[in-house]
Amino acid sequence: MKTIVSLITPPLNAAVAVIRMSGDEAKTIAQEIFSRPIEKPNHVYYGNIIDGKEIVDQVLLTYFASPKSFTGEDVVEISTHGSMLIANQVIELIISKGARLAERGEFSSRAYYNNKIDLVQAEAILSTIEANTLEAKKLALYSLNGETSSLIKPLIDNLASLLSNIEVNIDYPEYLDIEEVTYSRIKKECLEMVNELDKLLSQSKKSQYFMHGINVCLVGLPNTGKSSLLNAFLNQEKAIVTNVPGTTRDIVEGNINLDGLPLHLLDTAGIRKADNVVEQIGISKSQESIKNADLVIMVLDATRQINDEEKEILNSIKDKNYILVYNKKDLIDKVDDDKIYISALNKDISSLKKKILSLFNLSSSDLTPSLCTSRQVGLLQKAKNSLLKAQEDASNNVPIDLVSVSIKESYDSLKEILGMNVNIDLSEEIFSRFCVGK
Repeated sequence: MKTIVSLITPPLNAAVAVIRMSGDEAKTIAQEIFSRPIEKPNHVYYGNIIDGKEIVDQVLLTYFASPKSFTGEDVVEISTHGSMLIANQVIELIISKGARLAERGEFSSRAYYNNKIDLVQAEAILSTIEANTLEAKKLALYSLNGETSSLIKPLIDNLASLLSNIEVNIDYPEYLDIEEVTYSRIKKECLEMVNELDKLLSQSKKSQYFMHGINVCLVGLPNTGKSSLLNAFLNQEKAIVTNVPGTTRDIVEGNINLDGLPLHLLDTAGIRKADNVVEQIGISKSQESIKNADLVIMVLDATRQINDEEKEILNSIKDKNYILVYNKKDLIDKVDDDKIYISALNKDISSLKKKILSLFNLSSSDLTPSLCTSRQVGLLQKAKNSLLKAQEDASNNVPIDLVSVSIKESYDSLKEILGMNVNIDLSEEIFSRFCVGK
C-alpha cells in the first residue's frame, strides 16, 4: 500500500512533535532524508533530517519492521523539535519523496485490515482518547487490550459448532456416527447462549453509563430550587437564581463526575401554565428533555404540600427513572425518613447523590470488560433476538434447515461486532471519526 505520513501529536508548538510514516517505502524514504544508516528495527537513532545539503532538524528516529508494528507495515516515527514550522517542513519533505498525507484514522484502519486489531479494539482507541474519567479509561483499555473481544469469541465458536453439526445432519443423514442435532438440543444451546448474551447486555448497560454518562433532567414548578440544585451539583453559580418565577427559560447544562459516574445535568424551565411566549418555548424544551433523560429529578418545595400542577408533572414522568427530592429542608422542623431532603441553597445535597448511585446500582469497583458503543450493543441485541427466534422455531418444529437461518443471523451479528464480516463502507465510517494521526 502507498506509504502514508502524518503528524501524530497535536498541531501546536510544544517541546516535541512526532511524525509517523507507514507503508512499504517507509524505511526507504526515511533513509533518504536521515543522516545515519537505519539498520535494526525497534531501535532509536539520533541524527539529522537532511534536505539536500540543508539540515532541517536534529531528531530521534525509531524504525519498526513489518509485521511487528502498530499497522503491521514498516513504520518510522520521527521526533522533532516541537515547532510546527519544522514538523511541516519534514512532512513536506517526506511527501516529496513519494508518501502521501494520511487520512483520518488511516493508521488504525491499516492495523485493522492487516489483522493487528479487531473492530472493537479500533473503536477503543477513540474511546481511550475521549475518556474523561478513570472509569471510562479503564473500560476503554479493557477493549484495547482485547479483553472485551475475548467475551464474544467463545460464543462465535459455539454457534459455529452448532451450525456445522446442523449442516452435516442435513447433508449426510446416512452417516450413523454423526451426533444428531435435535430440536431439544437446539433449544438448550440457544437458551444457554441467550443467558450469556443477557449477562453481557446487562453489564454493557452499566458500562455505557460510566463511558458516556447519565442524562439527568431537573424538573419542577418555578421557584422550587432547580437552578440552585444545578449550582450545588456544579459547585458554581452557573444558573441564575432569583425569587421571580420563570427566571430559567432555556435549558442550562452542566457536567459533573459523581464517584466516577459522569452526570450530564439539565436545568429546565419551571413547568406551569404560562402566557409568555418565550416561557412557553422554554417549557416545551423542558418536556422534550424529560423524554430524552435517563433520570428525572423532580424538585419539590418542602415547606408546602404537593399541588395539582406537580401531580400532573409526576404523572408525566411515571414511566421514567425518577427521584422526588424535597428542597429547602433548612426551612422546616420535621422530616419524613422515607423522603429525600436537601438544601440546594446551602449545597447540602449528599443524600441525593447517594440516591442516584443506589438507583443505578453502579460502583466503579464492579467494572469489567464490556461492549460499550451503540454499534456493539445493537449487534449484541440483534444476536440475542435471532437466537430467541431460533428457539421459537425449534419449539414449533419448524424444519431444522430453516431454524438454522436464525442461528446463522446471530452468528453473523457476533462476527460483525469484531469486524470479521464488516463491509468497507461501515469500517470507513468508523475510522473517519478518528483524528488524522490515528
